[in-house]
Amino acid sequence: MTAARISLCFLLRDGDSGRQVLLGLKKTGFGRGKIVGIGGHVEAGESEAEAAIREVREEADIGLRHEDLRDAGVVRFVFPAKPEWDMDTRLFTAVRWDGEPTESAEIAPAWFDTASLPVDRMWQDADHWLPVVLEGGRVNIVVTMDNDNEAVASSESLLF
Repeated sequence: MTAARISLCFLLRDGDSGRQVLLGLKKTGFGRGKIVGIGGHVEAGESEAEAAIREVREEADIGLRHEDLRDAGVVRFVFPAKPEWDMDTRLFTAVRWDGEPTESAEIAPAWFDTASLPVDRMWQDADHWLPVVLEGGRVNIVVTMDNDNEAVASSESLLF
């Protein structure tokens, strides 16, 4: 089975208490009830960057341009107990965009301080790679989930 192609984009801004990132409460589908990055599936004929731009528009009503995106690397998610959930995820960040985040049927967006991410409400893999991305780094990591599809069994950083 081929892993799903996913794009996520993390919008970053300077807030009153420091750097902030736009995340969202997932209201439907995969990850429902968790705080997640804004993004989703790459459609046929679409680049990863095009998918990120489209998904951010659909989920949070934010306008991005290709030149607004910074490549932050990739995370391969492996679910041995549910291989149909495997994902190859391209990560982007952006500090420029048009509009204000608006709730959609899928996501309730909210700003979070990068120094105190809500990791207790996120997928358990987030603290393995998200802080690096939010600090301006790039990641290339394989995260293998445990048989419960929640806990992280292992994470391995790879060289680019």
